[in-house]
Amino acid sequence: MKRISLKYILTLGLAACLFSCEDFLDKEPLSLATPEDYYQSADQLQAAVNALYEGILPSHGSGVTGYGTFATDRNTDNQAYTSADTKYAKGQWKVPMDESGNWNWDNVRDINYILGEATRHYENGEISGDDRSIRQYLGELYFLRAFSYFKLLQKFGDLPIIKEALPDNAATLTEASKRSPRNEVARFILSDLDLAKDYMSDNFDPNRNRLSPDVALLIKSRVALFEASWLENFKGTPFVPNGEGWPGKAKDYNANYEYPSGGIDKEIEWFYTQAAESAEIVADKYKNQLVRNTGEIPQSESDPTNPYFAMFGAPDMVNYPEVLQWREYSYSMGIFCSTEEHVTRGNDGSGPTRGLVEGFVMIDGKPIYAQHDGFAYNDQTLANVRQNADPRLHIFLKEPGQVNLFLNMDSEADHGTEIEPYPNILGGEAVSVTGYLLRKGGTFDKARTMNARGYTNSITFRATEALLNYMEAEYQLTKSLNAGKILEYWKAVRTAAGFTGEAVDPQTTINATDMSKEKLDWGAWTGGKLLTDAVLYNIRRERRCELMAEGLRWMDLCRWRSLDQMTTEPYHVEGFHLWNTPMEDWYEGLIYDGSSSSTASSPDLSEYLRPFEKNMTSGNLFRDGWTWSLAQYLFPIPIKQLQLTSTNGASIEASVMYQNPYWPTTADMPAEK
Repeated sequence: MKRISLKYILTLGLAACLFSCEDFLDKEPLSLATPEDYYQSADQLQAAVNALYEGILPSHGSGVTGYGTFATDRNTDNQAYTSADTKYAKGQWKVPMDESGNWNWDNVRDINYILGEATRHYENGEISGDDRSIRQYLGELYFLRAFSYFKLLQKFGDLPIIKEALPDNAATLTEASKRSPRNEVARFILSDLDLAKDYMSDNFDPNRNRLSPDVALLIKSRVALFEASWLENFKGTPFVPNGEGWPGKAKDYNANYEYPSGGIDKEIEWFYTQAAESAEIVADKYKNQLVRNTGEIPQSESDPTNPYFAMFGAPDMVNYPEVLQWREYSYSMGIFCSTEEHVTRGNDGSGPTRGLVEGFVMIDGKPIYAQHDGFAYNDQTLANVRQNADPRLHIFLKEPGQVNLFLNMDSEADHGTEIEPYPNILGGEAVSVTGYLLRKGGTFDKARTMNARGYTNSITFRATEALLNYMEAEYQLTKSLNAGKILEYWKAVRTAAGFTGEAVDPQTTINATDMSKEKLDWGAWTGGKLLTDAVLYNIRRERRCELMAEGLRWMDLCRWRSLDQMTTEPYHVEGFHLWNTPMEDWYEGLIYDGSSSSTASSPDLSEYLRPFEKNMTSGNLFRDGWTWSLAQYLFPIPIKQLQLTSTNGASIEASVMYQNPYWPTTADMPAEK
């Protein structure tokens, strides 16, 4: 039984599951080939790589689950969902007994197998076909392994580094399960991305549906920035190698660990440097090709197109150079998603928070609370919120009465909402959780709202992130706004965003920033303390606003260590300004008595809608706000994995693995701190 169960750790597993019809790139692998006969032609290698794309790279998903990327920021301070994540309720996240879907090595295992076989055949000259194509697909495999490892790094920190398919042998598997320090894992990921960059060719796929060297460099900057900021912000804690209480120190194989750079500070500098250098290459290539926001949202077919708005759901993204890779959805090819439908109908139960909306600056580049020339921030109606707002918020935040779909377009089965109604905060179908709704990813194409049969394309990677990555990494290295190309890139981002005049200069925002008024933004916090550096905070703010609803918020919050303050002070998620505004009159018979039948939170709590504090009975885990436990910055290692990797076959204490900080080694128990 132990031998069979061990395959859930890191074992090989047959690769036959890879050979099924894969629609991501509209290529069909040879489904009946056996592994021994495979990986001996460029086409076979391509088919195997294609089969990995959808399960590893971000996308809209498929069918009724197709809100994808734009819903990934749910359950952060950016977007709320119809139900809150139980990690924000004390004691509800518990150590699993089994792998529970998170400690999942399927992708790494399959890629290691394919890489091993393909590399062997390639080195022996046994793969037929164009060498450029063969190298491209090998590079894609290295990228996909790196990306899979990065997902695991974000969840678990220290990891086993496995570079080859392993035999189903208990002793071998146990030895291979030893966890390397997280920075060593990050270095391994960077080395795979370097290999990916070197193997792949520029412009191999002019449509940019495939991976490329530019994508490898972008993700290298992302990974390096993630690890540098994690090491910096968690320095001295059990969450970094050799930090006080680091559990890896208790294992003999990590007991004498030393950073390859000579210490944690040098290691932090090394990773920031890697982030800045790789980001700069991509940023310089695309900084003059960023898509410009006109600040206008089309309301009829005759209105001019706003390229920035259109980019996020364009029928063909080839015309947007900053889109480094995208996934095509197509009615004719039968590749569907539900994105457009969900954009027009309640955002599939997601809603931007008050914190996100108020985190945007105004059209003059100043925060909402600053003194503005000729106007003041007003949130009495959604129209008021949009007025004079950051051009990105102005086009993406919805307002009742706006046209969502152009009516003269043909559609077989329209499931969209043609004219934006008052937000439905009362529950039921197309509910608006916060009263705020986004149209990012919308297209106005009625034909794309067919139930589960829409075909709005999905951006996988965007070059603008490289400029933002560079800005943060270079500032952390130099602590100077004038260092390197920080200002150049920042102004490029703001110009593309639609700002003009003094608002393009980030110094306008920095000078008007009052950190004491930024507490709703989790990114304003690190280690339980409000930032005092307004430059660093506004770099974080710019990133938040530009990448809104693109799925990177949780990664950023964790690496910034931005949730500690919630261990002592619960966070109250809020939406729009419901009470004592004209918006209160949009709804008849609001119930706010705190019962399980309440349709709104009480004005005694806040004039702003609190979606998780409508029901104030004891059955609501979130009635007093969201809380946090430090352990939850990382996932717990499942108990079964500790047992299976024990040198004596059962004892957790004898396992070569170790539990993550502040998580117990007993199943179904909550975090200790």
